[in-house]
Amino acid sequence: MTSSPRPQSRLGRARLLLWAMVGIAAVLAALLLFQRHASDEQTIGTAHPFGGPFTLVDGGGRPFSSARLAGKPYAIYFGFTRCGDVCPTTLQRLAKLRGQAGPPDALNIVFVTIDPAHDGPREVGQYADLFNTPIIGLTGSPAQIDRVKKQYGIFAEPAVHPMAGKEMEHSASVLLFDRSGRLTDTIMTGEPDSVALEKLKKLIR
Repeated sequence: MTSSPRPQSRLGRARLLLWAMVGIAAVLAALLLFQRHASDEQTIGTAHPFGGPFTLVDGGGRPFSSARLAGKPYAIYFGFTRCGDVCPTTLQRLAKLRGQAGPPDALNIVFVTIDPAHDGPREVGQYADLFNTPIIGLTGSPAQIDRVKKQYGIFAEPAVHPMAGKEMEHSASVLLFDRSGRLTDTIMTGEPDSVALEKLKKLIR
C-alpha cells in the first residue's frame, strides 16, 4: 500500500500561503512608503524628495530666498559655528575642491546653521568669511531651521560630549544640487578628495 500524498500537499499549500502573505505585506509596505513620500512632497511643495523653496536670513540680517540659488548648481552643508572639527574641516575641504573643479562663481556653497539659538546673522556671516572664499551663511528662527532640515533630510539633535560639553550631533554630508534644484549626489566625510572632486566637476558641467 502506498502512502497518502495529502500531508505533502498540505505542506505545499501552507508554503504557498506563507509566500502569498509575504508578497501582500511587501506590496502594502510599498504602498505605504509611496503615500508617505507623496505626502512629504506636498508638504515641501516640490517634486523632488530633497530640497525645496525656503526663506532664511543671511549674514547681513537680510531675508534670503532659495530662489536666488536657481540657475546655478550649489552644495549645501548643515552645521554650526561652534563645531570643533567636522564643520570647519568640511567647509574648508569643499572650498578647496571648488577651486579645483572650476571658477568659484560656477558653484554656490551654502552653509545653514542647525543651532539658531547661538548662531544669529552675525555669527553665520563671520563664520562664512573665515574660509576666504564666497560662502552663503544662513540662519533663521527655530521654526524656519526645522522646516529646512526636514526639507533636506537633515538629522540634528543636541548632545552632551564628555570633553566638549554641550554639542550637536548632525548629518555631516554635503548635498549637491544641479541648476534646476534637483539633488544629484552627496559628498561623504570619509570620501577621497579625488572622488568628491569628480562629483563637483560633473555638477558644474
